[in-house]
Amino acid sequence: MTAAALFQSALASLPEIVVITGACILLILGQLVRKGQEHVFVWASVAVVLIAALGTLMLASEVRPAYTGMFVADGFAVFFKFVFYLATVLTFFLSRKYADIEGIESSEYYVLLLFALSGMMIMASATDLLSLYVGLELMVLCTYVLTGFLRREPRSNEAALKYVILGAVSTAIFLYGVSLVYGLTGTTQLDGMAAAVTGDPLDPGLLLAVVFIVAGLVFKVGAVPFHMWVPDVYEGAPTTITAFMSVGPKAAGFAAILRVFLNPLVAASDAWVVVAVIAVVTMALGSFVALVQDNFKRVLAYSSIAHAGFAIFGVVAGGADGIASVMLYLLIYSLMNLGIFGIVIMMRNGDFSGEIIEDYAGFARSHPGLALLMLLYLFSLAGIPPTAGFFAKFYVLVALVERGFVMLAVIAVLLSAVAAYFYIRIVMVIYMREPRRAFDPALTPLVRATLAFTAVGTLGIGLFPERFLRLAQGAVFGG
Repeated sequence: MTAAALFQSALASLPEIVVITGACILLILGQLVRKGQEHVFVWASVAVVLIAALGTLMLASEVRPAYTGMFVADGFAVFFKFVFYLATVLTFFLSRKYADIEGIESSEYYVLLLFALSGMMIMASATDLLSLYVGLELMVLCTYVLTGFLRREPRSNEAALKYVILGAVSTAIFLYGVSLVYGLTGTTQLDGMAAAVTGDPLDPGLLLAVVFIVAGLVFKVGAVPFHMWVPDVYEGAPTTITAFMSVGPKAAGFAAILRVFLNPLVAASDAWVVVAVIAVVTMALGSFVALVQDNFKRVLAYSSIAHAGFAIFGVVAGGADGIASVMLYLLIYSLMNLGIFGIVIMMRNGDFSGEIIEDYAGFARSHPGLALLMLLYLFSLAGIPPTAGFFAKFYVLVALVERGFVMLAVIAVLLSAVAAYFYIRIVMVIYMREPRRAFDPALTPLVRATLAFTAVGTLGIGLFPERFLRLAQGAVFGG
């Protein structure tokens, strides 16, 4: 690689370099900051993300391939990176008070979140299966540690152990698929893989490789049959990390899926049938199993599985409109899910965890404003207009119908009706039950700002959905 090419590659990956460098600097400074001054890391970490976001905006005007075709900075990557920035910054805000309550006084908490962010960014820009693997491992290794960050909590340790074991298995499956692809096509670059099969019947070995890669990636988004880690990890991890994992790594997983499978390689295969079955089964399992849960975090875990299934319908639709519908879906899901998790995190105060649904009985009587916010987020997750969640599902359904998948669209609507029940059940507990205890939410200015931002986003996109859809479409067409 020439010096000019190296400079162009470094420029294309400038946001990633900023985040990784900032994380390393904060790791060193963590040894110098006095105990009790850890709040400095919240603002320092936010500053690192904002600088990276500025760099991303500067690079958004053109497509910049880098590192001999293993990485690209394009509109698609820019869109996803801003979703990651949003998820990470809001997690920082939600973590400030929560960290004090849980006794998390380690700067490594914020450093690990920054490293996880850098991994997600690499995944969004990866155009080679090896660079995708590097980003994937950087992300998951950090989330393994963050899941078990409450070292004195047995369920946190259990969740981390389960996540590590299942994550290692999925990574091995993914790498085996990559090795098969390389052996059959002689390349791991996505464009090269597509060119190797253009115009020829797909080799059965290559189809098997595609299945293995699908299995490795759908694990990261919590799709069936690789969903078994989601409920236990969501319940056992620190709630702020659960919130982060429910949106950031999930969006990164979908970014990788869209990069890998919406290209001529998969168009030439029969993998779409497998993906469609995964979408239906994932949404069905998430919707029905959530009906019998009484733990709020487990309900949101199965909700996350159901929403992953719905987003996969957009992948099945394919094409530019299908890609844009998935991208918009993930943006909206990030806002409403971080909002509802913000409520759960805020309820953690003293000996009250806020994790049992019945604990919210009568919440509307003592805190009507916060109850109204919960109503907004829950209705949006259920897909009730005019919230953003309705339009997230609507555009996916439109993409399905336009591509001729009418039956899949009908199934998606029916399963959405099932999913709406467990959200409305929580609303009934909040508004129609007598209070069981006095509530003392841990409201801070940062938590208030997070709830306000997510509420405005959930309503704003619901009122002006076409503008945000055009933004996603521009990222696809322009990228």
